[in-house]
Amino acid sequence: MEVTDNEEPILNKVENTVALQSMLFKLQRWQWWLLVAINIFFLVAGQSAAVLLGRFYYDQGGNSKWIATVIQTAGFPILFIPLFLLPSDKEPLASYTSSPSVRTLTSIYLVLGVIIAGDNYLYSLGLSYLSASTYSLICASQLAFNAVFSYFINSQKFTALILNSVIILSFSSALIAVNDDSGGPSGVSKWKYFLGFLATLGASAVYSLLLSLMQLSFQKVIQKETFSVVLEMQIFTSLVATCVSVAGLFASGEWKSLHGEMQSFGKGSVSYVLTLVWTAVTWQVCSVGVVGLIFVVSSLFSNVISTVALAVSPVAAVIVFHDKMNGVKIIAMLLAVWGFASYTYQNYLDDSKLRKAQSNVTETRNNSVC
Repeated sequence: MEVTDNEEPILNKVENTVALQSMLFKLQRWQWWLLVAINIFFLVAGQSAAVLLGRFYYDQGGNSKWIATVIQTAGFPILFIPLFLLPSDKEPLASYTSSPSVRTLTSIYLVLGVIIAGDNYLYSLGLSYLSASTYSLICASQLAFNAVFSYFINSQKFTALILNSVIILSFSSALIAVNDDSGGPSGVSKWKYFLGFLATLGASAVYSLLLSLMQLSFQKVIQKETFSVVLEMQIFTSLVATCVSVAGLFASGEWKSLHGEMQSFGKGSVSYVLTLVWTAVTWQVCSVGVVGLIFVVSSLFSNVISTVALAVSPVAAVIVFHDKMNGVKIIAMLLAVWGFASYTYQNYLDDSKLRKAQSNVTETRNNSVC
């Protein structure tokens, strides 16, 4: 969001932004806020429910890391519904843009899809060895990683507020890592707990890398960011990720134990199937909120709300699973809120600068016409 010398002219950015959000400008202010609120609800509710259902799966005897990975993307066909209901985009955002070739798009979807599959496996591994509340607090480090990757990949400059956010969120995750009473699932050794911590931390880093790579793909290759294009990105990368995850399921041999796992599931085989189905659905509800916020506001705002949702999961885990909420965990949560607030305020300042720059460009164009 920051204007630098090596970026495209601000006038072109303004024209692209106007074209991109032409439909949103037709909405009244209260309708826009309602749309934002609905997407925030989808993201927060979907992510929180998916994390809790994932923890429930492991608590009731589920043990397959790969099936937990598969269901994170297997519900992508649901996204075809909004995709088909949306009007097709007839015009590019600007006359000088050209659509990328099928080969280029396929390469992007394949690379991102494989990374998503690996990232989902790390998340599944982490959740199997950590309590839902601990897992969610460690995931809060994704904002810190996002700042680092945005600096190197998207040319975002560090500021005092962003640096403060990186340090505070790092401390928040470190507190959880060294806390022996973090409340891991019963029967989990300290080594597995530490492995779960590293897997979740790595998954947060990879997730932040994915956001930066997607943003780079939109800016440098696809060069337009309509809701249809965002949905297509989600659908096709999820298709690739699901295929890779299914291949991993069969290559690992875990598929042989799925029938026995279903029969021995603590709440019964019907509950086992429903848990997997609803986990897949809730992850897609979350993804609809993610892509909705990308379309209505920005990808950065979507990531910020995703981090906010992480603060909801520990509270819900305490209520649903009776996870321990000790002093160290409370301090870690407060630090995560502090880091989130610093990051959010910095993006508020960036947005204010951009709006002022756009206003100046508009005034200049009006004066030149007169």
